[in-house]
Amino acid sequence: MNRRPWLCVGVDLAGVENRPTGLASIDVLRRLDHCLAHTDAQIVDYVECRQPQVVVMDAPLSIPRGRVSLDVPSQFHLRSCDKELLKRRIRFFPVTLGPMRILIKRGIRLAGHLRSKGYTVFEGYPGGSQDILGVPRKGMGVKALVKGLRELGLQVDDWTHDELDAVTLAYVGFLYLNGKAEFIGDKDEGEILLPLREV
Repeated sequence: MNRRPWLCVGVDLAGVENRPTGLASIDVLRRLDHCLAHTDAQIVDYVECRQPQVVVMDAPLSIPRGRVSLDVPSQFHLRSCDKELLKRRIRFFPVTLGPMRILIKRGIRLAGHLRSKGYTVFEGYPGGSQDILGVPRKGMGVKALVKGLRELGLQVDDWTHDELDAVTLAYVGFLYLNGKAEFIGDKDEGEILLPLREV
């Protein structure tokens, strides 16, 4: 077991197990660990080996207030946190969009499992966090994302975009533990953890 005091694990979750999920850990000195996983069991094993204070997951972990479920048609498509992203002009995919429904179901299931083991799990959003931090999103290319993360003092390399997004999430957890991140949204409906705009 790795005995380094990992502060946070970032999980860039894929909607299905045959696609790679990026995982990353950060410690108090901003040293990083990273890998790819596929199954829920592999993700849980990674978290348990590192015993982080916080897990930040790139997956919606709640549904809009007023909805019975994702499978029942409804007029409610946005949560309060999603509306706040709109106000900040941060691009995102609504949780009720077709492919997102698969991701949200996996995210809620996995977060529930980790919470049952005593871990604190927050919903994060790497793209939105990168916008706030002034880091190019993966759509601009891996090299631009690597350069932006290095400018934050993170020792990343030409890793996969899944791992780099996971690093972003781990860093947001690091900021949270240092009082430099905030929750947007409604606690009863669902919140997203993002860096403070002053960072």
